[in-house]
Parts: sequence; C-alpha cells; structure tokens
Amino acid sequence: MSEQQFWDERYGASDRIWSGEPNTVLVREVEDLEPGRALDLGSGEGGDAIWLAGRGWHVTAVDISGVALERAAKDAARAGVPADRIDWRRIDLAAEFPDGEYDLVSASFLHSHGDLPRERILHRAARAVAPGGVLLVLGHATGPAWDHSHDHMHLPSPQEVLESLELPDGEWRVERAEENERIQNDPDGNPTTRTDNVLRVRRRKG
Repeated sequence: MSEQQFWDERYGASDRIWSGEPNTVLVREVEDLEPGRALDLGSGEGGDAIWLAGRGWHVTAVDISGVALERAAKDAARAGVPADRIDWRRIDLAAEFPDGEYDLVSASFLHSHGDLPRERILHRAARAVAPGGVLLVLGHATGPAWDHSHDHMHLPSPQEVLESLELPDGEWRVERAEENERIQNDPDGNPTTRTDNVLRVRRRKG
C-alpha cells in the first residue's frame, strides 16, 4: 500500500480524526507574527490552515491525502474562510515540494509509519522561508503509552531537528527549542502525559 492509499484509507475510515482545532503550540508561536504567506506541511483536516487564514494569512496547505484535503476545504467554507485564502494542494512531499518563499513554514507532527524522508523535507522547508520569516516544527518526543506501533520510530529532539536542517551560520536565529508535556486521553478516556517538542527558527533579513 502506498503512503497516499494509507492516509486516504485512514481518513476515510471515520468522519473525523482530529479535533478540527489548531494545534495549541502553533497558536502560541504564531499569534504574534505579522500575517503573510504561510506554507502548512502535512495539513491534514485543515485545523491549522483554517486558523491561519482566519488570522489574515494566505495559506498553501499541503497533504498527501485527498480525502483529508476535501474535508478541510469543506470545513473552511463552513467557517466562512474566503476561497482565495487557502490553496489546498495534494502533494507527496517525499517526491516533490511546493515552489515559492513563505513568511511562515509550519510542519506540525509530520510523522509517518511509512518511509517518509522527514529530514529531507524539513531541510527543503527551511530553504522555503523568506528573509525575516519563521520555520516552525512541532513533533512528538514520545509515542502514546497505549500504542506500541510507534516504538520503531525515531522521534528526534529539537536539537537533532535543528542540526539536521544544516542552517548556514549567521543566517538564522533560534527562538525556541524545547520539549513540553501535555495531557492526552487514551482510548478509554483516561488522561495520560505525553511529551512533544517545538523548534522555532527565524531567518535573518540580511
């Protein structure tokens, strides 16, 4: 099964996988930024893209799943987001990357059980950030305690992500690189603690 088939089947198996709300860490990290052009990598059902568009950003939202993108576009329309605010694109990031420069490039939990070249994708993501713009990478530091299917996955620390970007000296400023804990309910509704990480770097203007 291809990555595209896997994600289409996963999204198609239920009416909704995610909450529809933006990632709380993304909101915290972006709400102080001046809206411009944003690239949302692995946009899923569109929670982040819709929130960004509602804040005045022009968003290119990329995902491998057409099922997820169709659902996201319908949610955006229901939320009253103007159609020209979000460009929904079905792209396999393992094979291609969107053109252009962006004031914000965001990758929220860009993980996969398949053969996803995450480091290469994030490396290209950094090169798509315009001078003065921000690259924001949110990731899991631990898998869910009740699901051991993630045990084979390497979940890099913020420092490992930063080093893999190979950012030229003097051209970037690290604004945040840290881990944080959050509460996530298990399938039975019991609260458990999970650790995520965040890396926010800004490209200098000159």
